[in-house]
Amino acid sequence: MKKRSGLVNVFETFGRSFLLPVSVLPAAGILKGIGSAFTNASTIEMHPWMANQTLQIIMGFITMIGSVAFDNLPVIFAVGVVVGLAKQEKGSAALSGLLGFLVLHNTLHYLLSVSGQLVDKSAKNADQLMSLHMQTSVLGIQTMDLNVFGGIITGIVVYLVHKKAIKMQVPQVFGFFSGPRLVPILTIPAMALVALGFFFIWPYVQVGITALSFAILKSGYFGTFAYGVIERLLLPFGLHHGLNWPVRTTELGGIFTIDGHQYAGTINAYMAALQSKLPIDPMITRFSSGKFVYNMFGLPGAALAMYMTAKPEKKKMVGSLLLAAALTSFLTGITEPLEFTFLFVAPALYGVHALLVGTTMVVTNMVGAAFLTPTGHGLINFLIYGVLQGAKTHWWWLFILGVPCFIMYFLVFSFVIKKFNFKTPGREDDDETVALHGKDEVRAKLGVKTQKDRDQKNNMPPIHEHALALIAAHGGEGNISAVDACITRLRINVKDEDLVEKDRIVNQLNAMGFTKSGMQMQSIYGGYANQLKIEIQSILGLGE
Repeated sequence: MKKRSGLVNVFETFGRSFLLPVSVLPAAGILKGIGSAFTNASTIEMHPWMANQTLQIIMGFITMIGSVAFDNLPVIFAVGVVVGLAKQEKGSAALSGLLGFLVLHNTLHYLLSVSGQLVDKSAKNADQLMSLHMQTSVLGIQTMDLNVFGGIITGIVVYLVHKKAIKMQVPQVFGFFSGPRLVPILTIPAMALVALGFFFIWPYVQVGITALSFAILKSGYFGTFAYGVIERLLLPFGLHHGLNWPVRTTELGGIFTIDGHQYAGTINAYMAALQSKLPIDPMITRFSSGKFVYNMFGLPGAALAMYMTAKPEKKKMVGSLLLAAALTSFLTGITEPLEFTFLFVAPALYGVHALLVGTTMVVTNMVGAAFLTPTGHGLINFLIYGVLQGAKTHWWWLFILGVPCFIMYFLVFSFVIKKFNFKTPGREDDDETVALHGKDEVRAKLGVKTQKDRDQKNNMPPIHEHALALIAAHGGEGNISAVDACITRLRINVKDEDLVEKDRIVNQLNAMGFTKSGMQMQSIYGGYANQLKIEIQSILGLGE
């Protein structure tokens, strides 16, 4: 298989970096979903007993806790993206991400103020003026409305600074400021320059993003179908996160007006819609509702088709495997055991699945289904975000469409499997083991290398040989129990000090001095010590 382009690698890395910041959203969403279900005005009108003051206080508190994450997504992404991208010294990366975010918005506040563009927040129509001039308040700072994009770009910029600065050698006199301490120092001017660029460029970028957002919304059912197909086709390559999370958290997912306020991204819009008395716009949920249908009904239908087409003597064995995988998909929305299995045995079958996904999502959107979840499209989240939110989500469409979807998947998969004699579980040759297949196995078979694979293979910095020599001079990997560093000293704890080659460390490995404290060997390397620590930890697989 041809080597993947740099653009694809960047896209995958970018998508993977979203995993850490968005990991908080399911728990926060569950809290907010449960709280919203009991505090929604429309639901209270239907069930007056919910108006109990004590219940409302408790549920309001739960809603507030869940809202913390959604109300602060930009700063969560600023910290989360850089931590997700950084491979070493993640503590320094996190601190620098937060600092960079504060520098960005404080600089923008200053530029808006000195240029006379800062909206007067005391005006009667301040909210409308702020929206008109693309301004907002972030952590109490009045600034340009960058939404989650500000956090994402901050995370990427700080990661690039972190990647270079953490291994940058500085003059010995400034050794204290080397390594992880240098990252936040360089982050300040870097993010100030980024803010300056934002000040002049962002208004034009915002116009383009808004236009693209409207284009996506106006793409209608074709856009929904295309999204469903493309998102599934990106999954085997690990690229689907780069498509999903910009749609869920930024203007690319749409800009929706709810009760006079604008919300960017499908998650923010849906959470706001749950609090409103107005019906939920199905365009908010068009990239989510259909996932519940094919996860909970479609894929189990495919599992039944594979079971029914299995060889009689293998049905008992394959039945238990497929039943477990189907239940996992139905309850939690985790589809990997099924999807990667038929991708492994027959990629064409996965292509059929992608087309069925697009079709399911279009039909679900057409009927007006309006349920959404930050992640995990299974029964558990459906109950929280769909059923508990009341009639406004039109949750019953899941079951009305689910049965036909189950039948569609069963009939199509049965036909295709038999027609092309695909070796799905239970149809293998007699000498082959019945098994489901995971993503690592599939990618190995197809020759697909992810960016993570490339990182693990190619992460060979210039100091690598030096670090290997130091490991050997300390008695080898088995003799080392811990690795650390202070400002100037590399500190390596050993089990047997007699195995440590002290003269070699000083005379051949360029240490400026050597001492010990108990079983801790201390080699003086100045500001270079921290870089050696990082490399040795990486080689030995030791935590910081």
